[in-house]
Amino acid sequence: MKEVKVVLIGAGSANFGRSTLVDLLSCRELRETELAIALVDIDEAALERMQKLAAMLKEHFNSAARITATTDRREALPGANYVIVAVAQKRFPLWEQDFRVPIAFGFKHVDGENGGPGAAFHTLRSIHLVVPICRDMEELCPEALVLNFTNPESRVCLAVHKLTSIRAVGLCHGAFSTLQTVAELLDRPATEIDITIGGINHFHWVLGVQSRADKKSLDAAFQEALGKKRQNLDPTVRQMLDLFGLLPFPAAAHIAEYVSWGYESCGMLWPQGDEGRKVGGDWRNYRKWMELEADSVKRVAAGKAPLSQEMTIPSGELAIPIICDIEFDRNQRELSVNIPNDGGAIANLPEDAIVEIPGRVDRAGVHPEKVGPLPEPVAALCRTQLTIQNLLVAAYREKSKHYLLQALVLDPVVNSVARAEQMMEVLLEAEADFLPELR
Repeated sequence: MKEVKVVLIGAGSANFGRSTLVDLLSCRELRETELAIALVDIDEAALERMQKLAAMLKEHFNSAARITATTDRREALPGANYVIVAVAQKRFPLWEQDFRVPIAFGFKHVDGENGGPGAAFHTLRSIHLVVPICRDMEELCPEALVLNFTNPESRVCLAVHKLTSIRAVGLCHGAFSTLQTVAELLDRPATEIDITIGGINHFHWVLGVQSRADKKSLDAAFQEALGKKRQNLDPTVRQMLDLFGLLPFPAAAHIAEYVSWGYESCGMLWPQGDEGRKVGGDWRNYRKWMELEADSVKRVAAGKAPLSQEMTIPSGELAIPIICDIEFDRNQRELSVNIPNDGGAIANLPEDAIVEIPGRVDRAGVHPEKVGPLPEPVAALCRTQLTIQNLLVAAYREKSKHYLLQALVLDPVVNSVARAEQMMEVLLEAEADFLPELR
């Protein structure tokens, strides 16, 4: 029987760890293998809870998987076929710092997570966590595939691609939100349609719509639906549709991070006093949801609550389907992967860019689907972000404040070199414990 070893780094996370375990242990195809799952987290208490939950899930799904847990990733990595990574440190306090400090220096960005000046520091923190993991993999499991969920997704994957020899695929559920929006506009179940997207993570665009059953184009019906129902879309999404003629990822909090007018379009998507976010939900509710997830895991692991049906529902993420695509040579088209733009999958973006596009997956790995060019204005917006991404990777590689400053002043919302430099020094000092040393 085929052996498959999957290492989960960041497994103590109540949401990521639990949902990935459910996906692995409930997968019928993987029951045809000798499945080994190694849980890794530096938080000993969180890791112990997840190991207890894993035992309960294993019994629930009647799985024969072998499950181990360790705080030392080097202990877990040898023999790994797949390494699934979702890591962060002090996520919410540092995210809030990434947001509030640039605002204090007059830079009206939107969310501070994946785009805007604050995201440069999120990028460096994440690279500083993920690249050392991949360097350990070069020594201990050089053929393993990284399935990365760590944000900023495309920036982290670019660093892995440029600074290590490890193969990596970035995964994000955003494209499924896009698929659902397209389905609602067409008044059809999402299971009946396929879409073709192209762009970068959190800034992809719908390039085509097809019927899943017969592969016939639904582009004309989709354009008609957009004309009739455009008022149903978020104002920022609608604005980008009107400007560029394509439906973007329908999440204002993400797409507005990449443009100079994002603040004007949707405001700051962050708590302001007691008012919370202006649009797009409430960050405090998101944090509360994460806290409730963690509390549920704690209660179940401690035997204070039963394993609920809700906790055993598969996530719908693509990590485990991609593992099965490779292991069983399924030659499957997957809706969204973040991979190098090999062969000009997006014709008017650089080949070394990390792009978000459909991919076909078989025994040989993940292959980009050629989707053609983006409209030139959209490609220009993406190319600015790609240049910023390369500068941030260079800043990490060279330990260079100069490259970091170049990345900051290229950001569409930054309008002062002097204030950008001052802001940079404040955040480098405030987050020194979590950032690479730059000089």
